[in-house]
Amino acid sequence: MNSQVYFDQIAHDWDQMRQSFFSDRVRDVAIATAVVQPGKIAADIGAGSGFLSEGLLRKGVRVYAVDQSHAMLEVMKTKFQAYDQVSYFQGESQNLPIPDASVDYVFANMYLHHVESPLATIKEMVRILKPGGRLVITDLDKHDYEFLRIEQHDRWLGFEREAIKRWLRKAGLEEVNVDCVGENCCSESSCGCESASISIFVAWGTKPLSLS
Repeated sequence: MNSQVYFDQIAHDWDQMRQSFFSDRVRDVAIATAVVQPGKIAADIGAGSGFLSEGLLRKGVRVYAVDQSHAMLEVMKTKFQAYDQVSYFQGESQNLPIPDASVDYVFANMYLHHVESPLATIKEMVRILKPGGRLVITDLDKHDYEFLRIEQHDRWLGFEREAIKRWLRKAGLEEVNVDCVGENCCSESSCGCESASISIFVAWGTKPLSLS
């Protein structure tokens, strides 16, 4: 089973599962870090069932929701059917179906540890950012809970913060920083014999106004 099949299977249970993993604080910190303004456009990459998108819609932001899971997007469409400010795209991390320099913010929450190439994914997210736009990533610090690789199809067991900074800079961002969200992501193995508690970071950077 790959990650797409996994998320297709759990799509209708994801909102409840997510609440046991981490709280709304993660979303609040991400949106505050981006300094979100109403009337702008944000891309939610790896949108899932709309955890981050929900907060963005409350801020009066137009949302481009991208996920590889068709089932997750269908859950989102049902949840946000009263909103006309959401566009839905099924797409892959290294080939986002969004034009160059077309969004003011890009968010990726608990997404990077599922992709094959984090640097290539970050570069692709930077591609769709307008000059002056901000990328915000919330994800897991480096850990050694192997059961997450097996049971939840994580490709990466979190990340070193210095590596994240390096990738953001290599992708062309400036004003790069990484900080603590202030809570942990918690999960228990299916056998109940192992529990994970992993600190969550928020990383961000701004696309330069010009390349000169």
